Amino acid sequence: MTESPGGTAGNGAESATLSRDLSDFLIEFSIALNKHAMYPGGHPSLEPAADRVIARVQPLLASRGTLSLGVARSQLVIEGVATDPKNPVLSDLASRLHRHHLGAVMFRPGVNAPELRDMLTLLAVEADRTGEPLGLGDAERLTQWGHLQLFPLTYDRLELLDEENAHETSKHRTRGAQLWVGLARAAMAEGLDEDDEDGTDPTAVARAIIEHPKTAAYDQVIVGYLLQIAEELRSAGGREAAELKERISKLIGNLDGPTVDRLLEMGGDRTQRRQFMLDASKGMALDAVLDLVQAAHRSEQQQELSHSMLRMLQKLAQHAEAGGGKRSGAADASLREQVAELVSAWALDDPNPAAYGAALQQMAGARSPFSVSPEERFAPEPRRMLHMALEVGQMGEAVAHAVDQLADSGELGSVLRTVQEVDSPAVSDGVWKHVATPEMVARVAGHEPLDKATLEMLVQRMGMPAAQPMVHALAESEDSQTRRHLIDLVVRLGEEVGPLAVQWLGDERAHVQRNMLTILAELPVTPKGFQASDYLKHPDARVRREAIRIMLKDPEGRERAICQALADSEERIVRVGLAGAQEDCPDTAVSLLVSQVERTGNPELRLLAIRALGRSRHQLALETLLGIASPTRKLFWTRLPRKTPEYLAALTALGTHHEDARAGRALAAAAKSKDPEIAGAATAGGSA
Repeated sequence: MTESPGGTAGNGAESATLSRDLSDFLIEFSIALNKHAMYPGGHPSLEPAADRVIARVQPLLASRGTLSLGVARSQLVIEGVATDPKNPVLSDLASRLHRHHLGAVMFRPGVNAPELRDMLTLLAVEADRTGEPLGLGDAERLTQWGHLQLFPLTYDRLELLDEENAHETSKHRTRGAQLWVGLARAAMAEGLDEDDEDGTDPTAVARAIIEHPKTAAYDQVIVGYLLQIAEELRSAGGREAAELKERISKLIGNLDGPTVDRLLEMGGDRTQRRQFMLDASKGMALDAVLDLVQAAHRSEQQQELSHSMLRMLQKLAQHAEAGGGKRSGAADASLREQVAELVSAWALDDPNPAAYGAALQQMAGARSPFSVSPEERFAPEPRRMLHMALEVGQMGEAVAHAVDQLADSGELGSVLRTVQEVDSPAVSDGVWKHVATPEMVARVAGHEPLDKATLEMLVQRMGMPAAQPMVHALAESEDSQTRRHLIDLVVRLGEEVGPLAVQWLGDERAHVQRNMLTILAELPVTPKGFQASDYLKHPDARVRREAIRIMLKDPEGRERAICQALADSEERIVRVGLAGAQEDCPDTAVSLLVSQVERTGNPELRLLAIRALGRSRHQLALETLLGIASPTRKLFWTRLPRKTPEYLAALTALGTHHEDARAGRALAAAAKSKDPEIAGAATAGGSA
């Protein structure tokens, strides 16, 4: 997880993210579970890992009472925010819990480290190793702790596929089928007879959701699946997708108003609700879309939705459902387009602002889309125009206009792939000449969510001319994933982009300066005359960190960069300095490293500082290491220090000074230890 563990909306500047304390808690929980899976019981890494989780969760419980963690296949839902399924740490945690057929985890005030370690030990055993997921086993195991509880998903007999496909096993289901089965399991895990044959009927699932007691753990699991299903329907096709669309739409239609409101409130902040609505408007049935529009508007706590607009939408829905053909398709498309525009502006206090009223007037007064002139009725669609041009091998103004229309509808990537696959050089060259422009790059790079594949094709074709609009988009983007991808593409252009990044450093915004320094740090060569040291005193820690990264690559500036980083008040910058000192430790940095060893409250930083001291021959480094690793001498025996990660690291680091008599004695005494870790560290140090 970086800056945005939650999902991000494609429209607007806000981003649906977890708070920092919740994000840190989830990461520590995932790390602790992985360590319990990796190490045997009693390993020294397990107790500190559980303690860190307790330290994170106790302040959360103090302000919330209880904390529920919903589980979907590759996402977690906590306080209404679904985590990013592309985040490897949180996706792994969700998958591990999901494989155990668990739907939620609840933490209550008073939770302690022994309880947590016991639960982590239970979860750490992979379900496929035992053949029995926890959620399908003894229910008492899930409630054995006083302040922790695991919630199972125990209904296994649910199927989406019809009778003619019943022979297919679950591993061959489409993602849509798997999501529906997961939602049905979550909804009906309680209060359902084993002999009930109606497990996947949307009406029964809706009734189960309505009748279930209102608990955060249950709601968050339901919301997690709804978010994933809406996203799946946005782009899925085929018979299975149509069946999923019908089922989820029927489900929403059977939910009462308070239940829909409750789930939307649980579904994240304003931005995430918007993204859910946009996904739903593109994939769900129209009656379900209208139900969600009204519920979502209520959840925004704004004035009532305009009755005129609502009647207009209902009229379009009637046209769309009246039958097949162009008329139905046009009404369907118009309704979904209007819903998307409503969602992007529903936070306005006035339900009938000027732009909104103008849209209504245009819809009411414009010529009917179902009554057009013969010329318009039979005008070729943009894609057909492009295909005709490829067939005849001719490029003209009409084809360029068709390409612009396709680009306006977000299909530029499809156009470029088409002209690459078809052997029509005249049209292919004409299309590329038309679209491979800085203006088109700016248009694609500035759109959220970023169309990465299309932008990469443009950059590969254009080279350096694509740099300026991408850097401009980078300066304006508020999405962390978009910024990271833009940085990667800019850096891929090579050291020629260095002067452009330096030029943009004149922008006084801290996030712009940070991004430009990130580009410079990842280039093989920095521009002549550029001095990263100018930014070592910048008030923004992230700017200072990137400046130090650049200086670490320069032999002349490396020593200053390490010292500056070690003296910084920001922990992440100190880590950069410690990493640099692991490779070579200048004498001027030794006193700063010793200060980290003696004063830092972070055991991980202390351990890194000890290892870095092993890279120095300085006398102060030797004295510090001896202070940690020297045994205590008694009359008849020698007593070694207590085994800690710091002691083991100091033993290894003493190998740099093995010719010193005191270091030699410390290593020799440790080498005789019966503890294999201590003896191994001493041997490694003695052979260094």
